[in-house]
Amino acid sequence: MSAEVCKETTEHPRLLKLSSALFYAGSSFLITMVNKTVLTSFKFPSYLFLGIGQMITTIVVLYLAKKNNTVKFPDFDRSVVLKIFPLPLLYVGNHVTGLASTKKLSLPMFTVLRKFTILMTMILEAYLLRKTFPRRIIFSVVTIVFGAMVAASSDLAFDMEAYTFILLNDAFTAATGVYTKKKLGDQGLGKYGVLFYNSLLIVIPTLLASAFTGDLHKALSFENWSNVIFIFCFLLSCFMGFVLMYSIVLCSYYNSALTTTVVGAIKNVAVAYIGIFVGGDYLFSWTNFLGLSICMSGGLVYSYLTFNSSQTPGNNAEGTQEQKILITEDPSRKV
Repeated sequence: MSAEVCKETTEHPRLLKLSSALFYAGSSFLITMVNKTVLTSFKFPSYLFLGIGQMITTIVVLYLAKKNNTVKFPDFDRSVVLKIFPLPLLYVGNHVTGLASTKKLSLPMFTVLRKFTILMTMILEAYLLRKTFPRRIIFSVVTIVFGAMVAASSDLAFDMEAYTFILLNDAFTAATGVYTKKKLGDQGLGKYGVLFYNSLLIVIPTLLASAFTGDLHKALSFENWSNVIFIFCFLLSCFMGFVLMYSIVLCSYYNSALTTTVVGAIKNVAVAYIGIFVGGDYLFSWTNFLGLSICMSGGLVYSYLTFNSSQTPGNNAEGTQEQKILITEDPSRKV
């Protein structure tokens, strides 16, 4: 782990860390509900087109803000591509698989299976950022994942395609979070530069892919474009896509990538509980409900340990109480 990233994680006041986490949780909660409305309630046929709308919104908002000197980030040059790689590829993979799984899974099962992102994030942080984790943090993460497995074991609406999308989304989300933290620490792009160039570099290829696959035609031929409520929800989803991306970068900046992932997991459990009563696509079972409760318990323990401790998960200050997850690295390799 670079000294810059480590220093950045430990020096921020607790209030900033907590408020950025709450901002991310709230943004993620709202966009999940809005996306579910657009893709499921209105049966909008193209999650890819919705993702393109969110990318374009991000580009336009940040470009106008830069022109007005509201935000600052480096101008584009050829070095930007090297500095930000592979974030754009991870970002589009995360975006597309996330919207696809939102459309294909019930809200509760979507939020349950997203818990595997936490374990993936912990492993990637150990490998890429050279982090070690206190044993109690590891136990809380294992509890969350175990609860997800219990809940998923009772899924009465199993869909292999949907499960494939959600597990791919978990992997992309974990990689995006860890690489975002790394880029914020050592590439000089800043929070807004990471957001802007992520979207800028992938929006055209994504649009071309949408046109080539016929997805764009299905989106433009959608019958509800004259429906004012649908248009409002679609535009709200586009704007909330920008807000969500900003909140993720902000939370990753003030916290660790793992903390950002766990905050999202806690939010997801709250969405799952709501989905039991709202949405109409949840098949209730006590096993599933028990799994959700185990997930919430593990998430709350993690949050308590993180935000009530002077040490940041991933720092080496626990002495003998720390369980190391460390991967041997060639000394010549630079991370």
